[in-house]
Amino acid sequence: MTIENVGAICFGLVIGWITYRTLRRSTGTAISDLAAVIAAVGGGAVTLLFDTKIPFAYYSIGLAAGFFLYFIIAMLYNKENVDSWMSDK
Repeated sequence: MTIENVGAICFGLVIGWITYRTLRRSTGTAISDLAAVIAAVGGGAVTLLFDTKIPFAYYSIGLAAGFFLYFIIAMLYNKENVDSWMSDK
């Protein structure tokens, strides 16, 4: 598996996660959540302006690492609220 493939998988994971959580919320979809998806896709599109796809791969891996690392750290600091994060509310 090449770095481009790993990057594409990471990018898809983050975009899929944000889209899933945005659509699943019972209180409605927030514009800021959709803006986050658009910003991530736009950032990836900018890296495709280069002749090689390697910058997109590293951007995607960094995006996924930062996204999931933030989620893990937030869960560690807010252990009492983890159940509410995983619910539909």
